[in-house]
Amino acid sequence: MMNDRQVHQVTHADDEIDLFELWDILWAGKLLVLACTLIASVIAVGYALVATEVYEAKVVLLPADEEKGGGLSALAGQFGGLAALAGVNLPSAGGGTSAEAIEVLKSRRFTSAYIEENNLLPILFAKKWDSESKAWLNDAPDKQPTLLQANELFSEDIRSVSTDKKSGVVTLGIRWTDPQLAALWANGLVVRLNAEMRERAVEDATRSINYLNEQLRQTSIVELQEAIYRLIEAQTKSIMLANVREQFAFKVIDPAVIPEEPIKPKRSLIAVLGLMLGGMVGVLAVFLRHAIRNRNAQIAAEAS
Repeated sequence: MMNDRQVHQVTHADDEIDLFELWDILWAGKLLVLACTLIASVIAVGYALVATEVYEAKVVLLPADEEKGGGLSALAGQFGGLAALAGVNLPSAGGGTSAEAIEVLKSRRFTSAYIEENNLLPILFAKKWDSESKAWLNDAPDKQPTLLQANELFSEDIRSVSTDKKSGVVTLGIRWTDPQLAALWANGLVVRLNAEMRERAVEDATRSINYLNEQLRQTSIVELQEAIYRLIEAQTKSIMLANVREQFAFKVIDPAVIPEEPIKPKRSLIAVLGLMLGGMVGVLAVFLRHAIRNRNAQIAAEAS
């Protein structure tokens, strides 16, 4: 009987024989491996060359606030308690919370309004648009792109919004095939968002003033009238401050610039993946061919 050392040597020898057999199989099928690798590499490189380039423009924002004193924060601190008693809400320092402004930015109404104001439908659906005749290629209304479809495309594939929870910094990204348009849209969205939030704050303050004037006419108490006058003054000042603040909801820390390099396709990565995938397919094809040949030979031997 063999001892453990002899068994180990035989097993090791069998492993070496198996490895040599595998190598022989691969070497015999080297042309197939090479062909699969070459074909996959050519396909990958071809795709990388013809794939549409996509650029991304980013604008870095910081929620506008005046926590260090003055402006709307001072008004809110001075008249906040009095306003609460009268049932009036003073606007916040930054034109609403940053979360509110972000939700407005991502809302369907805001996005649709921006698309419509800038006539982006022909750009977003350029393949369906005839630039020479300035008309859709398909005259049927039900076959033409809609604002809802444009909104979905913009929200899912073009615009991205991320917030750093620690610093509060907001990054707005726009991905598009034209780098100039990507930068233009990113900066344009911020401008429109600030204008939207400013208009909302002014409208809220105006409604509050109208409400206070109505309450003023209904009371004859001097102390209450004086309080209402002070609230009207505060709301009037908040409207004035809102109108002079261009960057009302967000301050632009770093505006979007025209990107120079596309974010996709990543041509070098696609080429490497194509090379690796082709090699793997080639190796599998060689072993599969070898297994089929052995199986056919075994069936032929049994039949004879």
